[in-house]
Amino acid sequence: MTNRNLNIDSAKIVKDQSAGRINNLTAGLMARYIRLVFATSTRNDDYRQLNDSFAKNAPLIIGGWHGTFLLAPVLMPKPDEVSAVVARHGDAALIGRMLERFGVRLIRGAGAGGKAKDKGGMFALRASLRELKAGRSIAMTADVPPGPARQAGLGIITIARLSGRPILPCAAVTSRFKVLNSWSRFVVNLPFSKLVLLSGEPVYVPAGADQQMMEAKRQELETKINDLVAKGHDMVGADPLLSAPPAVGVHPKPGLALKVYRGAMTLAQPLARPILRRRAKRGKEDLSRMSERFGRSTIPRPRGDLIWFHAASVGETNAILPLIGTLREQFPAQTILLTTGTVTSARIASKRLPEGALHQFIPLDSPAFMSRFLDHWHPDLALLVESEIWPNLMLETSARKIPIALINGIISYKSFRNWRRQGGLARPLFGRFDLVLVQNEQLQKFFLRLGAPEVRVVGNLKFDAPALPVDDLKKHQLLKWIVKRPHFLAASTHSGEERHIIEAHKILRQTFPDLATIIVPRHPERGGDIAELVRTSGFECVQRSSGDPLTVQSDFYIADTLGELGLFFDISDITFLGGSLSQNGGHNPVEAVRFDTAVLTGPNWRNQADSFNALLNGKGALEVASGRQLADQVKILMEDEQERLILVARAEQIIGEMTGAVARTLEAITPLLPAIKRGAGKPGIERAT
Repeated sequence: MTNRNLNIDSAKIVKDQSAGRINNLTAGLMARYIRLVFATSTRNDDYRQLNDSFAKNAPLIIGGWHGTFLLAPVLMPKPDEVSAVVARHGDAALIGRMLERFGVRLIRGAGAGGKAKDKGGMFALRASLRELKAGRSIAMTADVPPGPARQAGLGIITIARLSGRPILPCAAVTSRFKVLNSWSRFVVNLPFSKLVLLSGEPVYVPAGADQQMMEAKRQELETKINDLVAKGHDMVGADPLLSAPPAVGVHPKPGLALKVYRGAMTLAQPLARPILRRRAKRGKEDLSRMSERFGRSTIPRPRGDLIWFHAASVGETNAILPLIGTLREQFPAQTILLTTGTVTSARIASKRLPEGALHQFIPLDSPAFMSRFLDHWHPDLALLVESEIWPNLMLETSARKIPIALINGIISYKSFRNWRRQGGLARPLFGRFDLVLVQNEQLQKFFLRLGAPEVRVVGNLKFDAPALPVDDLKKHQLLKWIVKRPHFLAASTHSGEERHIIEAHKILRQTFPDLATIIVPRHPERGGDIAELVRTSGFECVQRSSGDPLTVQSDFYIADTLGELGLFFDISDITFLGGSLSQNGGHNPVEAVRFDTAVLTGPNWRNQADSFNALLNGKGALEVASGRQLADQVKILMEDEQERLILVARAEQIIGEMTGAVARTLEAITPLLPAIKRGAGKPGIERAT
C-alpha cells in the first residue's frame, strides 16, 4: 500500500470517528429531550391500558406512523424487550443510537418503499420473524419512505401473517408540537404538554391470507392508527390538521408570495401585447391566434364532458399524443382539449391530434386571462404534463373545483431545492394536485416533499411516444444532397457545444476528407451565430433557413428550422445528442432511438437519467466528454457497420423493455375521468357553449 493510500485511509478513519462522536452526542441529547417531554407533560389514564395490551399480547408488533414516532421509546413499557426496525441510511442510524439509549435493540433494514432496489427489507423481515419467535416484540413504522405518509404498507402486514403475532396500533400525541417539512410531516413533541399514549385493538392477519385479505388488513390497520391519532388530538385539544400530511381536496391557503405574484401578473397585463408582438417577429408566436394568449377563443365549447391536457412544447406534446389517442379510443364521448405554448407544438397538434380533439394556445399566466379561458371551456378534468406548474393556472382551476393531475411529472434537483426554499409558495400549489404521476421513485420523493398529497410511479410516457414526423419529400431532397458523403448529426445542441462538434469534425476530416456534419441547434435562432463560428474556424457551411442546398464545398449543414428533428434523425446513422456537453442536462434519447441511429451523449444527462442510465449500462449508447472523444467514437462507428448495428439493436431492446407508461397512466387517471365519476355508460352532461 502506498503512502498516499495510507494517508487517505487515515483521513477516512479520522473522519468516521469524528462523525461517530457527533452522532453519539446527538443521540444522547435526543434521548434526554424525549425524557424531558415525558417528565414535564401531564399524562392520561389510557397509559395503563397500553401497558395491559403489551402484557396481554406480547410478543407483538408495535405499529405507528413515521411522522409521530419521536416518543416511541416511552410507548414501550419494557423497551429492553423490544427490537426496533430501523433503516440503514444515515438519519436512521442516528435514530437507532437514540433508541439504544432506552435499551431497545435494533434490526437494521427497511422496505424499499416501492423501489426495485432492496434497502435491507428481506434481512429485516427474517430478523423480525426470529425476534418474534424468540419472544421479543418488534416496533416499526407502518408507512414507508418516501410515502405516501400515513398510508400503511404491506411490509408490516406480511410480518404479522408469517409470524402469527398481532399488530398493536399505537399513537403518542401532545398538545404542543412543531411539524417539520418532511415527507412524513415529522412531529417534534414539545415539553410541558398534555400527553396521551394510546393503543387500539390488535390486528391479526391469518396465516393463509390471500392478496385481498392482506389488503383488507392493511386498510384496517391504517384506519385504526389514524383513528388513534385523531382521538389523541381531540383529547389534548390540538388541531389534527396542523400535523397531518397534505390530503387530496384539502388545499393550503395561498401565502404572501402567491398573492404578490398574482398582483404582479395583473399589473403586467398591459405589457402582454407588445411582448407577444415582439415574439411573433421572431417566429415564436402566431399573430392570427394571439387572442388565445389572452384567454379568448374563437372556437365554441362542444357540449358534454371535456378533458383538458396542457403540454409546454414539442417534447411534452409528443409524449402525451399516444395517451390522448388511447383515451379517445376508450372514451369517445369525452372531448379532448390540448393547450401548448409554442408555435411548433401547435403545428404538431394540428397534424397529429386524433379526430375530435381540439388545440388552443395556453393563456399567459394572468388571473384575468386564465379566468377567461376556464370560464369559456369549463373543463371537467385538467391534466398537466411534466413540469407545467403555473401559479394562476393552478389557483384558478382549483377555485372552480376542477380536479388537477400532473402526468409524466418531472422536476430537476435544482428546481426541487428552489421550491423547497419557498415552502409558502410550493405547498399551496403542489397541494392542489389530486394526483401526481411520475417517472421514478426519486421524483416521487421530490413531489411528496413539496406537498403533493398522492404521488405514484408509472414510468416515462416518452418511452411510449411514436417516432417524430418525417416529411418524405424533404427527406428525398436531403438524401440527394448528402447520401454519397459520410456524415453524422449533432442534434439539439446548446451554446458552447458547437466548439466540440467543430473539433470532432476537424479530426474526422483526416480520415473522411468529404465529411459533412449536420448541426440542429436546440434554438434555431442561434443558426447565424453557429454559422459565424464555423466560418471563423476555417470551414464552409450552409444554413437550412436560407433554402440553399448542401454543396460539395460545404463542411457543415446548420438545420436552423423548427419541427424537422425527426427528418434529420431519419437520414443519420450516427447522432450526438446535445445539452450534454453543456450543463443543460441532456435531451430525450428515445426520439433518436426510434430512427435506428446510434446515440452518443456527453456526461451531463441528468434530465434524462432513467433512459441514459439504462442505455449506458446496457451498452445501447456511448458517452463522450470532449470533441476528441466524440471524433474517436464516430470514427469507430463509421468504419465498423456491424458495431453500429449492435449498438442500435441494444438501444431498441432497452427502450422497448421500458414501455408501458401509457397503460399505467390511463389506469391511474381513469377514476378522475368525468364519465367514470358519474358512472360508466351514462350520457355526457350537456353544457351551453
